Amino acid sequence: MIFNSDDFNTLQENAFIALLTNDELQIEESEIWDKVIQWGKAKTPDLPSNLEEWTDVNFKSLKTTLQNCLPHVRYFQIPSKDVLGKIQPYQNILEKNLWVDILAKYLDPDKPITSPILPPRKKDIIQLPPRNVSIIMPSSSIITLEHAAEISSWIDRRSIIYNNTEIPYEFKLLLRGSRDGFTGEVFHRLCDNLPGTVVVVKINSTNEILGGYNPLIWKVGSSYATMADSFIFSLKNGGLNQSILSRVKTTSNAIYYGANSQGPWFSGNDLGMGESPSYTLKKWHCGNKYHEKPIRNTNGCFFIDEYEVFQIHKI
Repeated sequence: MIFNSDDFNTLQENAFIALLTNDELQIEESEIWDKVIQWGKAKTPDLPSNLEEWTDVNFKSLKTTLQNCLPHVRYFQIPSKDVLGKIQPYQNILEKNLWVDILAKYLDPDKPITSPILPPRKKDIIQLPPRNVSIIMPSSSIITLEHAAEISSWIDRRSIIYNNTEIPYEFKLLLRGSRDGFTGEVFHRLCDNLPGTVVVVKINSTNEILGGYNPLIWKVGSSYATMADSFIFSLKNGGLNQSILSRVKTTSNAIYYGANSQGPWFSGNDLGMGESPSYTLKKWHCGNKYHEKPIRNTNGCFFIDEYEVFQIHKI
């Protein structure tokens, strides 16, 4: 709370050092380093705002300001990426042997380190209470909790799929074809102007589950929306033993805003409702032009049994 307060930069040195020596701050060491630099800059007059314009005199001034604070940073608990991104730009304020030891930890772990190695700060393990409500509200007739975990992981670009108890999103049902209708007009009435939606369809002849994620809104128009984070997919179901994720590769053609009768379209070719000009009820189309890989063995039109649209909310 103190670190994030508006009065943080006015802390007296003795109070700031008392914070730095505390073992139970419950924040990452790289964030503590950020605060040390922030406080030091605020207490050092005449420093250029652009670090590239700093002279040796500027670094010496900051080093003097922080001389009693720097020994309390636990440098060897800072991840290598933050050493490069956060500490390296200010290496001139560190003692030379300390900077060499920090590099040695990651580049040559067998090399002896002469600098003091402070113990890591304590971290409380927070046990989250079990969820008493479903992630999918109301329950879906197409996707399972395992599917929701997989889609959530793709949204967050995780290499490991979320555990079912860790899913960070709620899937709020906006539209179900069998309940609300299968036309484009119904889709736009219920789903337009709502960001972050997942569309899923179930093919009636194969039970395949196809779908797509649009971080942007849907709307009626005649244009493409540029987006790097949208994707289409095929979910593990029945005879399909592995899900397929296909991210957009031509980002300028990620989402297509078509006529009111067209409903959702991912890229205007790769997955969408209907076939021009008739837009026959329950007829959808799948292709492979603007995404990384095909999500079906065959391209072209198919008929669906059901489709649903969910808005994704961060829990």
